[in-house]
Amino acid sequence: MSLAAYMAKARERGAHDLYLAAGTIPFVRVEGVIERLSEEVMPPAEAEDIAVRSLSSREPGQQEDFRCGKLTDGDFCLDDAEHGRFRVNLHRTARGAALSLKCIPRELPTLESLGLPDTLEELTWYRTGMVLVTGPAGCGKSSTLAALVQAINAKRREHIVTIEDPIEYVFSPDRCNVTQREIGAHTRNSSAALRAALREDPDVILISELRDQETIRTAIVAAETGHLVLGTLHTRDAASTISRLLDVFPAEEQEQVRTMVAASLRTVVSQRLLPRRGGGRRVPAYEILHVTPAVAKLVRDGRMHQLGSQLQLGRKHGMIDLDARLVEMVGSGLIDGDTARAHARNPARIPDTGSPNA
Repeated sequence: MSLAAYMAKARERGAHDLYLAAGTIPFVRVEGVIERLSEEVMPPAEAEDIAVRSLSSREPGQQEDFRCGKLTDGDFCLDDAEHGRFRVNLHRTARGAALSLKCIPRELPTLESLGLPDTLEELTWYRTGMVLVTGPAGCGKSSTLAALVQAINAKRREHIVTIEDPIEYVFSPDRCNVTQREIGAHTRNSSAALRAALREDPDVILISELRDQETIRTAIVAAETGHLVLGTLHTRDAASTISRLLDVFPAEEQEQVRTMVAASLRTVVSQRLLPRRGGGRRVPAYEILHVTPAVAKLVRDGRMHQLGSQLQLGRKHGMIDLDARLVEMVGSGLIDGDTARAHARNPARIPDTGSPNA
């Protein structure tokens, strides 16, 4: 079976991930649950052929490099006219070639379509500073960033530069000029691309992931010098996000970096996707931390352990902590109590009502 045929089957099932690997059956992930796509084991030769063909639009020589073992893994996107756009991770396993594909929605998302609060629309009016969207893999961070970028694209007259690995959602210029660059294809790495972006007259810079010290440092400087910087981190909550920003720097720089982060960070949105009570499309649980003067002081002083209390006290500033949101979701019947307790920092805060056995 061709890769296009597998893509078609994944779309038909409503999958958001597709897994193809030599020596095993194909799987998909539908609303967070792994399901068999077929009962037929994929022969190694078929997996190898699909993997090599997936590289046909990449740089010359990559197909041969994969065949001979010089290239063992890679990230890129495939754009199929019939089946849409897929993010691909190509790799080798003990059995042979394998691909993990993320099914990218055909339409650009909105905050409303993602089930996120309309208060996040305020973030798209920030002119400077850093906004971070965080959470585990597969929690919808890229979609949230895309919704924010598209909202800016629709209502501001500015220059948006994106630095992505790889490019997932493709933006068409609306009121904004949008420049999209892909790591590997258009630039060497994220830190080099970010330094170059500062010379490209941007107003808004999107960085798909803040991975290393140099990228984080440059992003902070960009946010301090009159740009709005949007990015992601793989962190659990708002407090751990700020700690992660700081921990990549050596001890002798900590005081200076805390001051810079306190001045440049505007908002942290931590999110995850949870199974809906009764089945159906997953729903987002989120935590929102705005950097008020009180929060900024805690960051400057290195008292990240006290950020939780600011979240609980910051409702009037539009903040919400994860546990409070989980309580709301249980109360409204969106999720059950067991699901909420599994994701809560303090499970004792979650009421028993709403559990399937309650």
